[in-house]
This record gives sequence, structure tokens and C-alpha cells, in this order.
Amino acid sequence: MAKTTKIKKEKPFEALLWDTAIALRGNVEPSEYKHIVLSLIFLKVTSDKFELKRAKLIEEGQEQYIERPEFYQMDNIFFLEEISRWNYIIGKAKQKEIAIIIDTALHTIEKNNPVLRGALPDNYFSRLELDESKLASLLDTINGFDTQKDSSLDVVGKVYEYFLSKFALAEGKGKGEFYTPKSIVNLIAEMIEPYRGLIYDPACGTGGMFVQSIKFIEAHQGNKMDVSIYGQEYTSTTYKLAKMNLAIRGISANMGLKATDTFSDDQHKDLKADFVMANPPFNQKDWRKENELLDDPRWKGYDVPPKSNANYAWILNIVSKLSANGIAGFILANGALSGGGEEYKIRKSLIENNLVEAILVLPQNMFYTTNISVTLWILNKNKKAITRTIGSTTRQYRHREEEILFMDLRQMGEPFEKKFIQFSTDDIQKIVSTYHQWQVAPIENVPEFCYSASIEEIRKKEYSLVPSKYIEFINRDEQIDFDVKMATLQVEISQLLREEEQSKQDLLTVFKELGYEIKL
Repeated sequence: MAKTTKIKKEKPFEALLWDTAIALRGNVEPSEYKHIVLSLIFLKVTSDKFELKRAKLIEEGQEQYIERPEFYQMDNIFFLEEISRWNYIIGKAKQKEIAIIIDTALHTIEKNNPVLRGALPDNYFSRLELDESKLASLLDTINGFDTQKDSSLDVVGKVYEYFLSKFALAEGKGKGEFYTPKSIVNLIAEMIEPYRGLIYDPACGTGGMFVQSIKFIEAHQGNKMDVSIYGQEYTSTTYKLAKMNLAIRGISANMGLKATDTFSDDQHKDLKADFVMANPPFNQKDWRKENELLDDPRWKGYDVPPKSNANYAWILNIVSKLSANGIAGFILANGALSGGGEEYKIRKSLIENNLVEAILVLPQNMFYTTNISVTLWILNKNKKAITRTIGSTTRQYRHREEEILFMDLRQMGEPFEKKFIQFSTDDIQKIVSTYHQWQVAPIENVPEFCYSASIEEIRKKEYSLVPSKYIEFINRDEQIDFDVKMATLQVEISQLLREEEQSKQDLLTVFKELGYEIKL
């Protein structure tokens, strides 16, 4: 029998670049290393763009302008002094002071380009005391990254996105909050269609929602100049990553003057957004002090959200920012779908005010930081009949003030990175088309997938937004709260482990009393 030859699938460039870069990490934690690698990629990209523009000026006989910042900034290109240029840095890669040279380059770029204020790491390379040979090798690796390889493809964006996702995976549970999985961001963008107007994210992480909004516009032959972007981020290092992420793609955004808390220091107080996209922290505790923010205008007309959990504070912050026709898509933990107290009162008001349009429960293991199932909420300030045009598609929406669409997506998705789940392109298409069809005309309820509930039905179920209370299930028992069940099982397992440890200690005591020293 003739031997069959296996064709080895070639790794994409971004994966090869990642493998090489991560091999040089040494003992630096991923949470620190991401700032090193992404800063160097930023330096390489901005320098390549600068050199291209510089060569063009010379070619056009405008050599006298090659050191004038305004001739670069007019084309959304950062001006770089010689000490900030990639060739200068590479030329000194083997020197002992290379960390200081890189820090100086980053500082000088930020100083000369006001739009980058607060975006770049400050004395990061010097402070970390990196192994000089590894840093030199990393520079050499990134030097091989041809950022101008194919102008028709977003090569730079693809690499940056890949590195962000891989670092989020590397940091894992409890740390990778700066990144929302790409397929979830894609789903939100395709559902709310941020095509024209003002876009806001109150907990923007590294800016993934904004990046996907621009991709959505370009995919539908729109103009990215037709949108304005506003965001806020609490963590300083993540704020810098977001500004770099957007700058590297030429996306202009108002991120506020600094990294700060959205609740205690709202950087966009008077903002009215046409689109809100967000993945705020899940079940955030003690987000305000006992007697603080009680009269905040963001809660006007609603009860004050409990300080024990910020879920409804995020919801009301989003509601307060929506324009008259604004629409929002955001992720929350499933606990916000039901429950009593102030949360019940706020949820009831949101439903009676006809703001809740759709509730979609997502599969478990989609996030790198938690394995719980979470929910995508769609809020709409205008559920009446309106007409909207996206690219070449025009939709006439029907009046749906008295309905909420529920979708259960927990049986959807495909394996990703062995232990995670992501939505496939077909999954997203099915979800989005169902939602948009429902907006235009009544749809048939599908067991174990979707159900359009009337407000009267929801009133009878005590304003619960748990999809399994409305969707018909045939082959699954959905009376079980799987998150609660998982928590119970974890407690039981912990108890068994404690009992096993106690049994082991008792056994060792018996042997010791018999004169034997045994180690288990």
C-alpha cells in the first residue's frame, strides 16, 4: 500500500511571531510581558509608517518638510525623532543601555504626539530589569515583522489582536479581564449594528468593542469618519493598551483624560450615545461607599443600585448614556436576570419602561477569566416602528414595545484553545438573523432556542428575565440553575477533600503511635 503523505498545515505569521516572542519571556510574568511585547510592536509599526511617509515626502521633492511633525500628523502618522525610530533602536539592540533607550523612545513619542498622552509605558523596560540578551533577541524577532506586507489586509491589527487574546489566555482566571473574546464582540456588533453615530464603552478594556465597530462599518461599505468613539477604563495599564490598540489602527477616540473609575469619576457626564457596547466587571463588590452616589443623576427615576453588587449600576449608567434612539449590547453575569431587593425594582422599571429588547444566555467557558454562563443584554430606547439603513440594507422595524426576545445559546459554539468555547461564523449568522427577523416581523418560537415573550407574561413571572422560564425545553431539564448547582458541587467537593485530608492525618497518627514514621 502506498504511503499517504500528511500535509503539514503552516502556522499563520502571527502564531509564529507569538511562539518566538513567548520563548524569550524568561521569568517575566505574562501580565508584565504583554506590555513589553505590545510596546515594541507599537514602536515597529509607528516607525514603519513614519519612514514610509518620510520617503514619500523626499520623493515628492519636499525634503525640507521631513522634520516637520505637522506633515505627518495630517495623515494620522506619528512624528518620530531619530531616537524614537526603529532603525535607531535596532542599531543599539546589543548595548547594555537598551532598556533605557527604549523607554526614552516611548517617552519622546508621547511628548511629540499629544493624542498619545498617557498611552505609552513609562520607564517600564528599565524598571523590569530584563535580561539584556533576551530583550535583544525579542527586538530581532519583531524586526522581522513586515508591517507593510499587504496593505489590503489588516496585518498589524491581526497581530495585535492575536497577541492580546493570547496574553489574556496566558494570564487566565482572575487576571485577563482586559480582553473580551472576539466572537462575543463580533456578535454584539452584528446585533446592534454601530454604523453611524456616537459609540460608548464605560469599561472599555483594550478597546476591542471599538475595533470591531470599525470593522463592522468597513464590512458594510460605511465610513469610519461617521462615528465618534468615547470610552473609559479604570486600570492604568489597560488604559494604555487601549490607546495603543486604537492608535496602531488609526482609530481616533476620546478615552477621557486619565484611567479612572466610571462611577466615582465619570469622564463623559453629558454624553448621549447612539450605541453602547460593554463587558463590565461581573458582580463587582463594594463599588461605592455606604452613603456615596445616592443622588447620582444616572439613577434618576430608578432605585439606587445596591453597593453589594454593581451589575445594576452598570445597567443604569448605560441607560443614562443612551440617546433617544440609542441601543446597547452588554454582558452581565446571570445573577442579574432575577433576584429581589433594589435589583428587582430596577429590573421591573426597565421592563415597564420598554427598554429591554432581548436577553441571550451564552455558553459556559467563553471567557478566559471565569467558566460561568453569562448573559448578553440588548436595551433599546426606541422599540417603536422606525426605518434604519445599514449599507445597502434598509429595514422597517415593527412596534415591539410589548415584547422581549429570549434566546438560549448554551448548546451553540465550537471548541477553542482546547478548554474554551467560541461562536462560529454560522452561529453568529443564525443568532443575528433571528434577532433582526424578530425586529421586523413576528417569528415562530423555537423550542430550546428562542421565545418572544409579552410583557404580560413577564409580569406573571415576577419580572424574571431568565430565558428558561419562557423558552420551551423538550430534551433538557432547565429547571436547574446550573450556576447554583456548580457552586453546590464545589462546596461538596471541598468537603470531601477536607475529609480525605483528615483521614490521612488520622492514619498517620495511628502509625506514629505504633512507632512507625510514614510520609504520604
